[in-house]
Amino acid sequence: MKTPRAFYQPLAIGAPAPWRELPVRLERMIHFVPPHVEKMRAKVPDLISGVDVVLGNLEDAIPADQKIAARRGFIQMARDNDFGTTGLWTRINCLNSPWVLDDLNEIVSAVGDKLDVVMLPKVEGPWDIHFIDQFLAQLEARAGVTRPIMVHAILETAEGVKNVEAIATASPRMHGMSLGPADLAASRGMKTTRVGGGHPDYTVLADGDGTDAPRGAFQQDLWHYTVAKMVDACMSAGIKAFYGPFGDFSDPQACEAQFRNAFLMGCVGAWSLHPNQIDIAKRVFSPEPGEVAFALRILEAMPDGTGAVMIDGKMQDDATWKQAKVIVDLARIVAAKDPALASVYGL
Repeated sequence: MKTPRAFYQPLAIGAPAPWRELPVRLERMIHFVPPHVEKMRAKVPDLISGVDVVLGNLEDAIPADQKIAARRGFIQMARDNDFGTTGLWTRINCLNSPWVLDDLNEIVSAVGDKLDVVMLPKVEGPWDIHFIDQFLAQLEARAGVTRPIMVHAILETAEGVKNVEAIATASPRMHGMSLGPADLAASRGMKTTRVGGGHPDYTVLADGDGTDAPRGAFQQDLWHYTVAKMVDACMSAGIKAFYGPFGDFSDPQACEAQFRNAFLMGCVGAWSLHPNQIDIAKRVFSPEPGEVAFALRILEAMPDGTGAVMIDGKMQDDATWKQAKVIVDLARIVAAKDPALASVYGL
């Protein structure tokens, strides 16, 4: 563990000083693009204005014989576009792969000044973050990168879940974490082939009435515990929690339900792997206009957050003031990027 004095020191001579506070960014959806596919790269200019984050994927879903093409395609994609306020991320290959060193070396050298976040798969513990932290600092110094590249960890192994608190505080580069349900399911030995979402056999059974009458069964959320644990680790460390992928593109209702559960529990965004998930994430991870209006009434009635007031027959005090501030702060960030919602919110 680094001492507090050393925590925010650059790890290489000439590397930029680490962030002390995360940049304020709207990141409702992290939209994945396969950069080895030319026709997908061609869609990026139109995509930029419609999403919060564009991510060039180099890892899972990229065939082994296309890994180098994906890396080169991402560099070309980064060079060819002005991303403005839209984030530019890449998901590199995992640390035990034969491609990861070249992923980092070539990308930071070529477009490190445009890259916001590196997403790191299959993070097992703080040691993985320490490695990439030091390596990125060396690459930043050599390439003359002037702002630190952040690191986003994917929580997709049992070991990673066990060490989630240490991962969250491993480096000032930490941007946040995403739940990776498919790999995590395999790591845990879970009996499901689904990518996110529920399972019809994961239920609780209603009490019987002493007869043979059919009993009600109620489906539960397989990911509730892990999302809650990840959110606690992230929020206590001052970083962001995200839900990851939802693999059934033919079931937008289930996707929306899973995203909404994550949003209510404290996640700020989710991955979009298909264009039809962009609007779902945009809708779910933007606060409801009615909630924003009520939250504004609470803040207006309690300007300094102290005391207690009655609004529509409900008591509001300092605890609900804090809840209202979470909603209004998010609404202001959304309004700054989305003029339509700004108008609806009255902001």
